[in-house]
Amino acid sequence: MSTSRVTIITVCYNSLAVAPDMLNSIPSDTPIIMVDNASCDPEALKVLADAEGAFLLRNEENKGFGSACNQGAAKAETEFLLFLNPDAELQPGALEALLDAAENHPTASAFNPMILGRNGQQSLRRGSKIRSIKRIKGSIPKRDIELSVLVGSAIFCRRALFEKVGGFDQNIFLYHEDDDLSLKLRKHGCLMYCHAARVVHLSGHGSPRSPQVATFKAYHSARSRVYVQSKYDHPFPRLSTLGAAFFRMIGPDTLLSKRRRAKNFGYFKGALSAFKDGGRNSNSLIR
Repeated sequence: MSTSRVTIITVCYNSLAVAPDMLNSIPSDTPIIMVDNASCDPEALKVLADAEGAFLLRNEENKGFGSACNQGAAKAETEFLLFLNPDAELQPGALEALLDAAENHPTASAFNPMILGRNGQQSLRRGSKIRSIKRIKGSIPKRDIELSVLVGSAIFCRRALFEKVGGFDQNIFLYHEDDDLSLKLRKHGCLMYCHAARVVHLSGHGSPRSPQVATFKAYHSARSRVYVQSKYDHPFPRLSTLGAAFFRMIGPDTLLSKRRRAKNFGYFKGALSAFKDGGRNSNSLIR
């Protein structure tokens, strides 16, 4: 089955350390769209994209993960889309297995492959953080099964349905956008796990691991938590997030780890800002 039916969409933010391995794992006949969210090394990323035959979109400011995914999807022309993190690598036969799964489960709205960490441990979302739904119980499945929610590092879906549900919610800058998209797609068909397709994901390595990046991500994590909890009618989303941020700040790990301290401070700062504006994505960067 030809993998030219799938467009790979990946969002890069200072991702040059991992993007080459991701690109090398993609079959040569598969269209690739890279969206650069204002990386500090745009010329090097362009050289890489050109060498791999990928189409590169460049944002002058960081628009957030979901918004960048939507930009990439708008340029795609294939029947299927695979949103793939830059720190993820397709294993041989993964795209073919996902296409087979789409044929075998025609009423399914979207799919996750088997997602493995560097140590071989499998990542499987058992439930949603933003809405109470049936959770997956028991051991890791050894066959295709229905999922409650998708892992955002590798989401495979039909382009027409992605467009029908409006894509990712652009009010979410970073984090929880996969939960939200899962809930929208579930209204049109079940979510499925494809056991035969494998992806290795080096979680958290899509951008450099530094105190500055930890602050940036945690800031937007808190803001997204407030926004999605408000969207799904959770009680007191602003107060609960601010309370969680406060307890993070006074935890012992704040004193013991510079990176953890930066992360907890960023989360607290994000919770304070979301207390004022509800956490909607304004495309503004933390300073």
